[in-house]
Amino acid sequence: MAKHTYESIMSELKSGTYRPVYYLMGEEGYFTDKITDYVMENALTEMERDFNLTVFYGLETTMDNVVTAAKRFPMMAERQVIIVKEAQMIKNTDALLYYLQAPQPTTVLLFAHKNGSLDKRKKVAAELERTGVVLDSKKLRDDQLPVFITGYMREKGLTADNKSVLMIRESIGADLARIAGEIDKLAIALPAGSATVTPDLVEEHIVISKEYNNFELQNAIVNKDIYKANKIINYFAQNPKKNPIQMTLALLFSFFSNVMMSYYAPDKSERGVAEFLGLRSAWGVGDYIKSMRNYRAMHVMEILHLIRLADAQSKGAEGPQTPDGEIMRELLYKILH
Repeated sequence: MAKHTYESIMSELKSGTYRPVYYLMGEEGYFTDKITDYVMENALTEMERDFNLTVFYGLETTMDNVVTAAKRFPMMAERQVIIVKEAQMIKNTDALLYYLQAPQPTTVLLFAHKNGSLDKRKKVAAELERTGVVLDSKKLRDDQLPVFITGYMREKGLTADNKSVLMIRESIGADLARIAGEIDKLAIALPAGSATVTPDLVEEHIVISKEYNNFELQNAIVNKDIYKANKIINYFAQNPKKNPIQMTLALLFSFFSNVMMSYYAPDKSERGVAEFLGLRSAWGVGDYIKSMRNYRAMHVMEILHLIRLADAQSKGAEGPQTPDGEIMRELLYKILH
C-alpha cells in the first residue's frame, strides 16, 4: 500500500473523495488538525451537519460507542462523519478490529491521535494500515521548514525571498501552527495590492533583525566573508537572549551535515543534490554546492566535530563555563581559517 502523506490526503479530499476510515497520529499535530478541520468543514453541508456530524473525545467515550455510531446510516445525506478527538485517550482500541473488516461505506470515521502514535504491535494498527488511511506525522527538520513556509505562503497567495523565509524559520522554529499564524499576520500587514513578504516586513512584525540573524551568519560562512561573520557574532554576544547559542549551533550543524552528505551525491547539480538528500525541492541547495567549492570535505568533517565541541562547551561539559560569545568567536575562527 502506498504511504499516505499530508499532501496526498488533502489532494484526495479536495477532489471530493472521502475514505471510510482515517487514523491521524504522530509528533506533529498541525497536520492532524488541518485534515480534521477540513473534513469537519467540507465533508457535509451546513444543513447536513446537524444530523450527520458526531464528535467524540477519547477520554469521555469508549471504542464501542464509536463503532456503534459509525455503523449508523446517514440521515438525508450522502454520508455521516464521526470524529474522535484525543484518540490517544480512548480505551479498548481492539474493539475497532471487527469494524475495520467491513467499514460502513457511508461513514467517514476519523481518529485524531495527538502527541504520539498508535502502538504498531497492536493488531488494530496492522488492520488500519490495510484498510484505512493512516498518517504518522513526524516533526519537520530545520531544513524542511523553508519548504513548509513557502508552501503555506503559496496557499495564501504570497511570495517571499530566501532571506525572508529563513528569518521566519529562525524566529519561530519548528512550531508549524505558530508559523502559519505569523504568516497570516504578515498577509494582513502587507500594503494594499502587494503579495510579497520582505525582510523589512518580517523584522517589523516578527521581531528579528534583518541584518543580524543566523541566515546572514550562514551566508557569511558560505561565502567566507570573515568581516561580516565576525560582525554578526559580536552582535549575538551582546544580545544572547535574542540569539541563543544553541539555536545557532543547531542550524550550523544541520547545514554542514547536509554539505557533508552532498559530497557523496552522484549528480552535483542542485536537483541531483536535492534528490540525494531526500529534499522535496532544491530550495537552498545552492548554498551546499557553493560550500563544497569553498570548503574541503575533510574540513567540513572537522567543522561538524568543532560544532559538537562548542555545544558541549556551551553546556559546561568541557570545564569552566566560557561565555557564549567567546565560544562562537573561537568556532568561527576555526571554520573560516
